Amino acid sequence: MEYNSVRQQLILPEYGRNIQNMVQHAMNIEEKEERNSAAKAIVEVIGNLNPHLRDNPDYRHKLWDHLFIMSNFELDVESPYGKPSPETFSAPPERMLYPVKSRKYRHYGQLVIKMIDAACAIEDSEKRNQAALTIANHMKKTYLIWNKDQVEDSIIQRDLHELSDGRINLEGSSLISSNLVHQTMNQGSNSNAGKRTNKKYSKNFRKNKRYGKTNR
Repeated sequence: MEYNSVRQQLILPEYGRNIQNMVQHAMNIEEKEERNSAAKAIVEVIGNLNPHLRDNPDYRHKLWDHLFIMSNFELDVESPYGKPSPETFSAPPERMLYPVKSRKYRHYGQLVIKMIDAACAIEDSEKRNQAALTIANHMKKTYLIWNKDQVEDSIIQRDLHELSDGRINLEGSSLISSNLVHQTMNQGSNSNAGKRTNKKYSKNFRKNKRYGKTNR
């Protein structure tokens, strides 16, 4: 009895022993035309065995690359994508640059920066001021969510002026009151708590009804 431990190690185990044997057989074919036909047949087989690869736009290119990998890049056939080199798959990936964001205003969120840029691009002054006031109120709500305290409108106006590089100035404008923001957040919390309580009551009622128990 022959064990897998004494057989040749599989290069791509996900394709199995039979595919590896087919690749080895194709490498031993002397006729180049017949070898090319065998390579195309193997690509079709591994494509049928792994239909999920078809979701990728370049899946056929990937199948041909896998064929060469299983042959240790020794298979001499004509590929529609060219024969890859081992260095192509051994080279380390390029280093990805981590996005640099301001730590000073992280509590406002990155979306606020995009909103400010969009507001500054509005040509109509009245609409631009209205958009800026909406952004300022949103910033105040976000500030109170993180700090759980009162905040002066001047602080929000100063931060907005700095985030917009001086393009927006709401000095003297009135923003939404902190008490109203806290009241809105508390109403949302109570609503969620009520939903959880009703859900728990309904679950217990169905359970008691199933076992013939009712609360009277």
